[in-house]
Amino acid sequence: MDSAIKAPPTLVEAIKYFDDADNALRYLAAKRWPNGVACPHCEATNPMFFETRRIWKCRKCRKQFSVKTQTIFEDSPLPLGKWLTATWLISNCKNGVSSYEIARDIKVTQKSAWFMLHRIRRAMQEIGGGMLAGEVEVDETCIGGKARNMPKAESARKITRRALSVRR
Repeated sequence: MDSAIKAPPTLVEAIKYFDDADNALRYLAAKRWPNGVACPHCEATNPMFFETRRIWKCRKCRKQFSVKTQTIFEDSPLPLGKWLTATWLISNCKNGVSSYEIARDIKVTQKSAWFMLHRIRRAMQEIGGGMLAGEVEVDETCIGGKARNMPKAESARKITRRALSVRR
């Protein structure tokens, strides 16, 4: 396997590239096993590959596995090409992506896109939860504002809160 396989630069190219099942298999196998395919069950190298079924069989433990085995793609009836295109979309969209957008772009139902989105986001999380610590810098934000710019009910609450804080 060639571990130097590059990701497609645009969405159109990603859809075309990952639409071919062999390209999707080669791409994910190269990313998952950069030093050659290894059995996910016993870590043995040099398994047999069955091209017609796109699976490997370990010569040591004799178990069959695919490139999806023990990944977020496992137990999903969706083809690997759709998963990889959705992963490309999520990782390359600066402002995030909704399940509706994924559904529209890769032509799956919104329910399937939601499922994919949550699995991919979960896989992209840091181990340990990713809590912020130390000095954290954020973009500027405006909290509050003048009472005249708010709806009447909200401005009345704000004026009441101000009056209470002044009396104390």
